[in-house]
Amino acid sequence: MRARIILMAADGVSSAAISRQLQCNAHIVGKWRRRFSAEGIAGLNDEPRSGRPVTISQSLTRKVVMTACSKPPRGLSRWSIRTLAREVGLPPARIARILRAYDLHPHCLRTFTFSPDPQFKEKLLEVVALYMQPPENAVVLCADEKTGIQALDRTQPMLPLRAKRPRCWTNEYVRHGTRTVLASLEVKTGKVFAHVKETRTSADFLSFLDELVKRYEDQRLYVVLDNLNTHKNEKARNWLRLHPNVSFHYTPTHASWVNLIECFFSILTRQGLQHSVHKSSKDLERFLKAYFAKYNEHCQPFHWTKGPEKLQHIIELTQQFQAEYAAANL
Repeated sequence: MRARIILMAADGVSSAAISRQLQCNAHIVGKWRRRFSAEGIAGLNDEPRSGRPVTISQSLTRKVVMTACSKPPRGLSRWSIRTLAREVGLPPARIARILRAYDLHPHCLRTFTFSPDPQFKEKLLEVVALYMQPPENAVVLCADEKTGIQALDRTQPMLPLRAKRPRCWTNEYVRHGTRTVLASLEVKTGKVFAHVKETRTSADFLSFLDELVKRYEDQRLYVVLDNLNTHKNEKARNWLRLHPNVSFHYTPTHASWVNLIECFFSILTRQGLQHSVHKSSKDLERFLKAYFAKYNEHCQPFHWTKGPEKLQHIIELTQQFQAEYAAANL
């Protein structure tokens, strides 16, 4: 930024204009212009500062980093700044600065799941191809179930949204049963077709498929599904034999993120279910049906964003995991 201040000043730009363009205070621009005028390039360097010099050595810094990346002692599941400080014998503020400098976050935990599916690459590319280059004169659908949706009522009235205060509700609730949603997402339009059921059985799944066939009568259907038993059992295979215009395309095992219907279920959870209150399971069912109708009024298709390089990276990591996992279990 200091160099840009000097270069812009050399081009005749005023200090006020420089401060606006670089989004800094005008006195900062004046300071570095004066320093450059008096000392040249050397004036842009930091001057010695007051205060106690840093006394921590590189070896001690390395010890903090190595300790933070190691397993904590018995009785702890993770390191914190204070436990690290006690272990290493440094002030917590110094530990915090070292962790920030090395971008270490011992308090954070991310989840991941590698697919053990030996046909991971083939299944992944098959499903992505349906998204990116769908067959002509055909409909690509993503289908799945969202189970265990609870009809939760609160024991006290909810307090409405106010300035400086979010909506509030009591943490005590009453359960009124559950419902299961069987839904399909049309990849081209983003429209959702769904059934609300009390159970999730093979009969429910096949009944839902019958309704899909009626909805898309005389059209070729490519249905993307996960590996749930009701999607692959003998009843499902028999149903497929009776419907030659329908084909199932399964996502890799432990890779539900490939199925775009999961994006819709995430929206349903965040926009519809997280803040909802229902006096009964019937009330929940009516709410879900109203939500689907409202969603379809303004829905848009989801766009697959993981390009060839990203997919290749995922495939390579998965194959590496599978090889290491197989070697570890020999």
